[in-house]
Amino acid sequence: MRALEGRHAVITGGGTGIGAAIARALAAEGAACTLIGRRREPLEAVAGGLPRALAVPADVTQPEQIAGALDAGRAVHGPVDIIVNNAGVAGAAPLHRLTLAEWRASIATNLDAVFLVTQACLGDLKAQANGRVVTVASTAGLKGYAYTAHYCAAKHGAVGLTRALAMELAGTRVTVNAVCPGFTDTEIVAESAERIAARSGRSIGEARAELARFNPQGRLIAPEEVASAVLWLCRPEQASVTGQAIAIAGGEVM
Repeated sequence: MRALEGRHAVITGGGTGIGAAIARALAAEGAACTLIGRRREPLEAVAGGLPRALAVPADVTQPEQIAGALDAGRAVHGPVDIIVNNAGVAGAAPLHRLTLAEWRASIATNLDAVFLVTQACLGDLKAQANGRVVTVASTAGLKGYAYTAHYCAAKHGAVGLTRALAMELAGTRVTVNAVCPGFTDTEIVAESAERIAARSGRSIGEARAELARFNPQGRLIAPEEVASAVLWLCRPEQASVTGQAIAIAGGEVM
């Protein structure tokens, strides 16, 4: 029997990059997946390649839309066993140029959504034999990077929420963890490389190489590497692993 057979996983930001890789990894171990995100087309493209998956377009910063998406998932797959909080946005600006709208947008997607989705599923999770919450944070939740104060603040908050909730739920069968990838080969990093190239006059390849240099292994992380760590945390035998923020960054010093 596969490790996640009969379990229902909700994955936010499940249409691209790390979220899509996580959906495939969990589905391969038997999980039924509800993929939530703002864009219908990529969600349906991923869901269409999985044996039991539902694509539900929704904005995870809006409580009413979250409730509707979760109800749709429960109607098809039953109560939620696993939450993967993966939806995220990134951006770059020096603090003196950072607008309040940019600050709030980062906090809303990278932190508020983690709170909202997790809170909306807690009743389900506590009733399951092996409830799991895994948040895809970032190395920006463990250290600082210049020109990303809003992103670092949100991701530090996501790691703090993870640690606090893990202690709150330590007497239950629910574990709460975060994975913290370094620069990963996703759309977000591609957009960052484009911004660096536009600002510096370097090529896209040179900009990507600059980001890869944060990793002592000299490369971008593959989304599948992050997905593998998430799958490991979701397996029933990891019942004692909780409150952790696991860096997946090729040895980058935190």
